[in-house]
Amino acid sequence: MVTRKKSSKAPTPPKEYTPSLARDGLAFAIIGLAVVIALREWFALSGLAGDVIHHLAAGAVGVFSVVLPLGAIWVALGIFRNQGPVGAKAHVIVGSVGATVAATGIVHVGRGAPSMQNGFAGLERAGGVIGWFLGHPLSVLFTRVGAALLLVLIFAYSVLVITETPLASAFGTVKAWAGAANQKYVSWRKSRIPREDKPKKSSRFARSSASSGSELDSYDGDEAFRTPVHSDTPAEPTRVISEPVPIVPAFSAEPNQEARSGPDQPTRVMTSTEGNQVVAAEAEADHSAPSTPAPQDSQQRQEKAAPGEEDTSDEINFRANAEQYPYDLPDESLLVRGAPQKLRSSANDKIVAQLQGVLDEFKVDAKVTGFSRGPTVTRYEVHLGSGVKVDKITNLEKNIAYAVASADVRILSPIPGKQAIGVEIPNSDRETVVLGDVLRSEVAKKNKHPLVVGLGKDIEGGFVVTNIAKTPHLLVAGATGSGKSSFVNSMITSIMMRSTPAQVRMILVDPKRVELSIYEGIPHLITPIITDPKKAAEALEWVVKEMDARYDDLARFGFKHIDDFNAAIEAGTIQLPPDSKRKLEPYPYLLVVVDELADLMMVSPRDVEASIQRISQLARAAGIHLVLATQRPSVDVVTGLIKSNIPSRLAFATSSLADSRVILDQSGAEKLIGQGDALYLPMGSSKPLRVQGAWVNESEIHKVVAHVKSQRETSYREDVIPAEPTKRVIDDDIGDDLDVLLQAAELVVSTQLGSTSMLQRKLRVGFARAGRLMDLLESREIVGPSQGSKARDVLIAPEELPRALAIIKGEPVPEDKGSDQAEAPASGPDMRPLEEQYPDLPVVDKDSEDAWELTGR
Repeated sequence: MVTRKKSSKAPTPPKEYTPSLARDGLAFAIIGLAVVIALREWFALSGLAGDVIHHLAAGAVGVFSVVLPLGAIWVALGIFRNQGPVGAKAHVIVGSVGATVAATGIVHVGRGAPSMQNGFAGLERAGGVIGWFLGHPLSVLFTRVGAALLLVLIFAYSVLVITETPLASAFGTVKAWAGAANQKYVSWRKSRIPREDKPKKSSRFARSSASSGSELDSYDGDEAFRTPVHSDTPAEPTRVISEPVPIVPAFSAEPNQEARSGPDQPTRVMTSTEGNQVVAAEAEADHSAPSTPAPQDSQQRQEKAAPGEEDTSDEINFRANAEQYPYDLPDESLLVRGAPQKLRSSANDKIVAQLQGVLDEFKVDAKVTGFSRGPTVTRYEVHLGSGVKVDKITNLEKNIAYAVASADVRILSPIPGKQAIGVEIPNSDRETVVLGDVLRSEVAKKNKHPLVVGLGKDIEGGFVVTNIAKTPHLLVAGATGSGKSSFVNSMITSIMMRSTPAQVRMILVDPKRVELSIYEGIPHLITPIITDPKKAAEALEWVVKEMDARYDDLARFGFKHIDDFNAAIEAGTIQLPPDSKRKLEPYPYLLVVVDELADLMMVSPRDVEASIQRISQLARAAGIHLVLATQRPSVDVVTGLIKSNIPSRLAFATSSLADSRVILDQSGAEKLIGQGDALYLPMGSSKPLRVQGAWVNESEIHKVVAHVKSQRETSYREDVIPAEPTKRVIDDDIGDDLDVLLQAAELVVSTQLGSTSMLQRKLRVGFARAGRLMDLLESREIVGPSQGSKARDVLIAPEELPRALAIIKGEPVPEDKGSDQAEAPASGPDMRPLEEQYPDLPVVDKDSEDAWELTGR
C-alpha cells in the first residue's frame, strides 16, 4: 500500500482586515455622504434620497446644513490622518459640540425662536432641533435678547477650548495675527514702490551681514563671564534665525557725515507706580526719525527761535537713522529656555526636620510650617508660639548653620507681609535662571516700556523685572565673581531685545576694555565704547549738556517730562513759529552704563562726582538714566553725594559687612552665596528683595548683537568725546606740575610781581614747591634771578603772556600780529606821532612860530 507523504508546509491563515483599512472605509463613506448632502444643499439636485437627507440635515442643524459637507470632509481628513473622532483630543470634541449647539441656538433665537408646535419646517429654516434644544428654554427664561447674549458667550468659550487659548492671551494672539496681516500689507505696498527709489546698500556692509549667519553657526560659545551654577537638566539648544535679516542702510543726521561701522509661575514687578505707556516697537518704527535738535543754553535757544535764522539742528540730534524701514526686534528664540523649576526635593524635607530639631533642642516654642523654594535659596517659614520673642530665633543663627551644614544662613524677621520668620538656606541642587525665561514671562510681556530689564527670580520662584526709568538710577556693586558683570550683560541684552535705537540710546563705559567689547557697533550706541577714564569724564560732561538742552525744550514748550513732550510731538500738538527751520522729533531715552566706577574716580574724582551728582539729581524728567557698577564699594568710590542721589541699589555678594553697608545702608550682602545671588533695594522700599540674577551666555549675546546690527548701521555723535588735541611736548623738569605752573605764570605776569611768598598764599602750596615754581619761571625767562628778600623782576609784559604759556605747555607759539605799521594796542597810550594818529588834521607849517614861544617864557 502506497502511503502519501504529508506536506511539511503549514497552512496559510486567512488575511484579516486591519484597523487602518476599516478607518479608510469609514472615511470614504463620510466623504460620500458629504457629496450627497452638497449636491442637495448646494446645487438643489433633488431626489428621493436627497430629500430624505435634506430633511434629516436641516432638521438637525437648520440653516447650517449648507456647511455640513465641509464639516464632514474635515472629519474624513482627520480619519485619514489617524486623528478622527477616536483619536481626536477631548478639547476638540467638547469645543466643537459646544460651538455647534451655541451657533444653532443663536440662529434659532434670531429667527424668532419657532416652537415644535409649528412643525419641522420652521425649525429647518432656523437652527434645527439642536438649536431648539438650547435656544428655546433660554429664550423662555431670559427672553430672546438674554438668550442670544448667553449663547454668544458659550460660542466664544467653545472657540477658546478648541484652540486651547486662555482668555488672558487671546487678545495678544488676535493682536499678533492683526500685526502679521498688517505687516504683510505693508510689505505688499512697499513691493509696489519702484525699486530705483530705494537707496542702495553698501557692498562692504552687505558682505559682512551675509557672512554673519555662517559665523554664528560655527561659533562655539566659549563664555568669558563668571561661571554660573549649572542645572541638572540640560537647557534647550539655541535656535538661530535661518534666514538672514535684510540690512537697512542708515542715514546720518548730517548729509555729508559718514556713519561709522563699528512657564506660568508667580511674577513680581519692582515698580512703585505705573508709568506712562510708550508706543510699541511696531508703531515707533513708523514715527522714528532724527532726534529733537535742542539748544545748548538759554541764549542759543532764543537765537534759534528767532524768525529768519537757521537752526543748527545737528547740534543735539542723535537719532541713529532716518528710519524709513521697520525695525524688527530680535526673536525670542535667540535666547535659550531654562529647565523646569523644582518645587520640592528630598533635601528640603531633610532641612525641615533638622531645623525643627534645633528649635526643639533649645526649647523654642516654634514650628516650621512650610518653605518657598527658589532657584538657589529656599526660605523656610517659622511660626512662633504665643509669648515667644523673635530674638530667640535670630540668636540661633549659628546653631542653625551648624545643624544644616551651611555657613550662608540668613534670617529674615519677619517676612514682609507674613506673620512668620524666614530662614534662608542655600539649596544643595541649585538651578540656573536664564534671561530668555524672564523676558518670556507674563510680567515682562505685559509691560511694554523699552527700559524694562529682566533681573531674575525671587526666592519664591517668581520672575522679577524692573523698569530703569522708575529706578531712576541704579547702583550695582559686588565682589569679583559675584555676578555683577553678568547682570550688566543681561541688562543690555534685555534692552536690545525690547527696544529700537529710536527708543533707547546708550553710552557704555568699559575701563576694563574686555567686559563690554562684544557690544561694539550696535545701533543703540551714540559713541564707540569708551575705555579711557579721562574720555569717560568728558562724556559725562556731555551728558550734563544734553540734559540741560532737553530741559530747555521742556521749559520752552511747557512740559514736565520727556514722555509728555514726545507724546505731544507724535500727536502734532506742538507748533513752531512759521519761519523756524527746526524739525521737532521725539527724544529717545539715554542710558549711561559705567562698568567700573572706581577707575573713573581714580582719574578725576571731582569732575566725575560733580557730573554724576548733577545727572542723578535732574536727569530723570529728561529721560537720562545712570547705571553705575563697581567691584570696590568703598566710601572713596561710592561717595556720600553719589549714594544720596541714586536711590535704587543692587548688591551682589560682598567681602565684608562694611561694603554691604556702603551699598545698602544695612547688612545682608556679606551673607550672599555669589554666582548671581543678590539683594535688590528699589526706590521707596525699606526691605531688600533677594533675587537670583538672570544668566545670558556669550553665544546668545553674539546672536542678538548680529541681529540688531543687521537692522541698522551705527551712527555716532562726534561731539560726545572731543577730538584729541595735538600731542604736547612738555619739558621733563616740569613733571606733574604743569597745571600749577601755568597758574603761577598767569599770576606773576598779571600782577608783575615775582614773589615766592605770593605764590604760597595764592596757590596754597608749600615754600619748597613755590620756590621750585619760581625757578621754572626763571628758566623760561619769565622772571629774573633771585634778589634775596626782594621780589624778582618780571621780564615779560601782560600782552606776551599767551606766548609764554604756549612755550610752557609745549604748544605751537602763536604768530605775532604786530609789525612796524601795525596799530597800537587798545590799552595804554598811543606813542605814534600826531600826524599818524590824526591824518585828517591840517598840516602846520614848520616855519611858523608857536604862540607859547612868543610869550618869552
